Amino acid sequence: MATPVRELIEQQPEDATFEEILRELAFAASVDRGMADVREGRVVSDAQMAERLRRWQRSGRTP
Repeated sequence: MATPVRELIEQQPEDATFEEILRELAFAASVDRGMADVREGRVVSDAQMAERLRRWQRSGRTP
C-alpha cells in the first residue's frame, strides 16, 4: 500500500525538481495541520480575525 507521501510524489510530473516536490510536501503538511486545527476547534471566526487586525493596526506594531 502506498503512503500519502509516496502518492504525492508519484503524482508529480516526471520533470519535477527536488525543490518543487519538497514545496508540494510542505504544502500538504500545512493543509494537514490546518485540518487538524479545525477538527480540534482551534479556529478563529472572520469577525474575530477582523477585530484582531483592527487592534493590531491601531497599535502601530509590526508583525
